[in-house]
Amino acid sequence: MSAPGRVVALLVSHDGARWLPAVLDGLRGQTRPVDAVVAVDTGSKDGSADLVGSALGDLLVGGVERVTGATSYPAAVRLGLDRAPDAEWVWLLHDDSNPDPGALEALLAAAAADPEADVLGPKLREWPSLRRLLELGVTISGTGHRETGLERGEYDQGQHDAVRTVLAVNTAGMLVRRSVLEELDGFDPQLPIFGNDVDFGWRAAAAGHRTIVVPDAVVFHAEAAHRGVRRTPLTGRHTHYQERRAALYTLLVNSRARSLPFQLVRLALGTVLRVVGFLLVRSVGEALDELAALVSIYSSPREVHAARRERQRRQVREPADVRRLLAPPWLPYRHGLDFVSDLAAAATNQAADVAERRRAAKAEHDPSSMAARRIVLDEDEEYADTGAVARFLTNPVAVALAVLVVALLVGAREAYGAVAGGGLSPVPASVGDWWRLHLEHWHPLGQGTGVPAPPYLLPLALLGSVLGTTGVVSAVLVLAAPVALWGAWRLLRVVGRFVSPQGAPRWLLLWGSATWSLVALTSGAWGEGRLGPVVATAVLPWLAHAALGFADPEPDRRWRAAWRSGVLLTLATAFAPVAWPFAVLLGAVVLAAAYAVVRSGLRERSVWAPPVAALAVPPVLLAPWWVPSLTARAAEGLLLEPGRLPAPTLAPLDLLAGRIGELGAPWWLGAVVAVLALLALVPRPTRIPVLVCWIVAAVAAVCATVLGTVTLTLAAVATAPALGFLVVVLQGAFVVAAVLGGQGAPRRLAAGLAVVAALVPLGGLAWFLAVADTSLDEDPGSAIPAYMVQAATRGDDHGILVVRGSVAEGLTWAVRRGDGVTLGEDEVLALAEEDRDLTRDVQRLASRPTPALVTELADRGIEYVVLPAPADGSVAAMLDATGGLVQASAADPATRAWQVDRPLSDDALDGPGSWLRVVLLLVQGAALVWVLVLCAPTTQRAVERRRG
Repeated sequence: MSAPGRVVALLVSHDGARWLPAVLDGLRGQTRPVDAVVAVDTGSKDGSADLVGSALGDLLVGGVERVTGATSYPAAVRLGLDRAPDAEWVWLLHDDSNPDPGALEALLAAAAADPEADVLGPKLREWPSLRRLLELGVTISGTGHRETGLERGEYDQGQHDAVRTVLAVNTAGMLVRRSVLEELDGFDPQLPIFGNDVDFGWRAAAAGHRTIVVPDAVVFHAEAAHRGVRRTPLTGRHTHYQERRAALYTLLVNSRARSLPFQLVRLALGTVLRVVGFLLVRSVGEALDELAALVSIYSSPREVHAARRERQRRQVREPADVRRLLAPPWLPYRHGLDFVSDLAAAATNQAADVAERRRAAKAEHDPSSMAARRIVLDEDEEYADTGAVARFLTNPVAVALAVLVVALLVGAREAYGAVAGGGLSPVPASVGDWWRLHLEHWHPLGQGTGVPAPPYLLPLALLGSVLGTTGVVSAVLVLAAPVALWGAWRLLRVVGRFVSPQGAPRWLLLWGSATWSLVALTSGAWGEGRLGPVVATAVLPWLAHAALGFADPEPDRRWRAAWRSGVLLTLATAFAPVAWPFAVLLGAVVLAAAYAVVRSGLRERSVWAPPVAALAVPPVLLAPWWVPSLTARAAEGLLLEPGRLPAPTLAPLDLLAGRIGELGAPWWLGAVVAVLALLALVPRPTRIPVLVCWIVAAVAAVCATVLGTVTLTLAAVATAPALGFLVVVLQGAFVVAAVLGGQGAPRRLAAGLAVVAALVPLGGLAWFLAVADTSLDEDPGSAIPAYMVQAATRGDDHGILVVRGSVAEGLTWAVRRGDGVTLGEDEVLALAEEDRDLTRDVQRLASRPTPALVTELADRGIEYVVLPAPADGSVAAMLDATGGLVQASAADPATRAWQVDRPLSDDALDGPGSWLRVVLLLVQGAALVWVLVLCAPTTQRAVERRRG
């Protein structure tokens, strides 16, 4: 029988030297002193054990029990309990829990007032703030969330100072009858450090014992293990894993038997949702810990079953009596709504944080910062009273931007609906065709090929799943210019603030963003349906804006800039493969220049690693494209943009004037921008950033010059590398340089040049609206009869061999399958190797066809042979006389056609499988999710957790 009224304190320590002096003072300074102290140290390396031994003196029983760091908290409590002298009460303390002088006295007074209370807990307040509430009792929700009933960061104002019955209390300051502790065999060894208090309280309640919280007793708790301030061998770096595993275990071993199947399913689905939630807030580690905890518990059914049998053996109270102490069933849903609101506010908070940082930077450089801030606030209040419409109508720049956007949307009317022509092939009927082309290793195109699908099919397929194939291409062409306008405005505004806190004048931002948005339109790329330069124009300002984050003083923001830049660079590379080698060369030049100027600044890994990581993202995300391109001997695709071949050739003047193809605006529009960029070198205040723009332009010009000397010889055509992206880069660099020069130029000079500069966007917009010609509505037609096209859609083995030309001038051939060559397939076919066997068969058809040759055509999955007008009469005559070929009708009398009267081979186009393709697609999917998570904004809760 334990001695009535006696209290023994049981203190467990582990590397707690930073808190122990205050904790020991609090223990010795109790108004009702403890009768004895038992101390257990679990492998401390900071002298905690010696500190406890020297501070407690005669109170300490048998010295400090020293055990290894792998000893769990339940095991440490068991060791201390075995050494503890006879006493009625055991007071559990952590090495980071500092009791208020009256804590023990208040706990014992509550025990005397309520003799049925067996477990008592204090009010826990945050240490070192001392005022914020942590816990006044604790329970658990049906999803495993630890519930305290407190608001986040709530201050103690006496609002919860009532003694009440709870499910459990924290072991930091728990006062428990020794008989109860021994009856329940202490704490569960399966909960080594976290969650043992909730499990113990649940078991105590089921066994008929009562737990109360005593708010008059106060203990200050640092929560070192939970906040990650202290690592132990039991937690390592995965604190969240241990906490989540403890929560899952506690629910499964204590739940009612009839609700266990539902609980298993609920926790599994809840874990999936929590993983998604953590990924959305860039908490990849916590997401992995969630999965690991679920796998750990669900893979140990024997342990769960044994724990449930042990609890059922001690159960005295009805489950309904315990269930009222648990959290309400609706509480997890409220937490879900809170998370959604936190996530929605994250982007807003981030934008406000950026604005505040810029405002602070401005105030730092402004001697009259306080007065300036007061003026800004006064102006904001004045504008707030006038209304949004009035502000808009009285702002000429806003009106001009709105008019420009409307004009761009009207001018893009040719792209509404289905578009094809020029360099743009028709889209397939279903987005499933794009997904199939992206996922499969062997394509049933032509005579079958292993050339990988172009990388831009993935973003098109993702958007096409929502908008449809026709809608996504139309949206890209229509919205490219407005998106470029928006991105250019953001970029130029930030760049202007690098030069001066006030930034560039709004009229200058309007000129620069308007000029940039027209680059794809005036270059002729839009009119020819060249998606590479069109998408590059829209993406490039956002990419440059993200890359400016590499100059941020905070390492976390530099890393976030790395992932965002990497994703945007990947998107640009998918549509314009030249973007990545250009970015690598530019990155090397910039890092070399930075090393030469500020050598010591690049010694830190957080300075040079983010740009390198951004450059490493595209090869990883685009691995399913470039790796098979090399293995399938289609490396030429690494230098081609989307669209039909051959790609337009560019003269040096076209490169400087920003012209791509024959449908571009007059050359002098682009030349004016180049001249303005050259004049921007004159003003001294902005000369350095303008030189940076010229370095970018020089790197682009060098790349274009080198690539301009290359000719890519493919099976069906010879073409130059696609240089549209480099044209966009050059124009972008010129625009930024001109804006910077205008910002630094004297007012009179800037006003004089403004008249000339205004001709560029005004002239470009007028040309696009009234003069520009497009080839987006060109329908080349087809010499193939409609019934043959319909037959070809029945399967890949119903191919149509189209032979053009004559024996005298030379013959060319192509095999049409399905609904014809669509966007994405044109690039695969262009890069596919020539089928030399079929070439020989075509030669034999034109010279000496035989029935055996017709059978071979059927084995190749060819059902029809077509000679489009004007058909070579000698070839047609020989085919008419060939056994196995039956004359077929054609709409054009000058076109001749035949049907192969032989059984077609079902497996004519079957190709080999590839485990490498599967691996690359899995790597791409996992890497894409990973990088997008790292790009996402951080919620306030995650920020607080990291700071803690």
